[in-house]
Amino acid sequence: MPAAVSGGKKVKRKKTSRDYAIELLIKIAATVVLVLILCFFVIGIHINHGNSSYPMIKDGDLVITFRLSDIKAGDEIVYTRDGKIKLGRVVAAGGDEVDINDSYVMVNGLGIAEDVVYPTSSDGAKIAFPYKVPEKSFFVLNDFRSDTDDSRAFGAVSDKECEGKIFLILRRRGI
Repeated sequence: MPAAVSGGKKVKRKKTSRDYAIELLIKIAATVVLVLILCFFVIGIHINHGNSSYPMIKDGDLVITFRLSDIKAGDEIVYTRDGKIKLGRVVAAGGDEVDINDSYVMVNGLGIAEDVVYPTSSDGAKIAFPYKVPEKSFFVLNDFRSDTDDSRAFGAVSDKECEGKIFLILRRRGI
């Protein structure tokens, strides 16, 4: 419907409730699309099942990852192994050499820097040490080091298996 012209001025048509409803639906749809893009390509949301990252991340905690982050040694990551979501700390990246002896982890001949020194054993490891980490991969250890279901059991984690670096932890139990 064209706007009426009166005395050379255009007269605007008043918005109806239908117009406001359509604007609101367009804004909601745009927000939903943006959130979906954000959740599928930029962030990941996971619930931790188990104590592999205890004491930092406890069983039942909600962790949010940033998929576009550059991952380096010391970062806590979420990765997929055999269809399961796992959490672990990156100890070494592609090209590094990892050795575990006398309950101590060494990367490229130097001890790793940790806030708390966790005794780490190579007992039960299915790989031989020293271990050369393949390119575009990470050597991941659980913070709860007596749980050996990490790179000691299956080798390096490929960057394709990596879901992202953890940047937010929401405690859901035992607050």
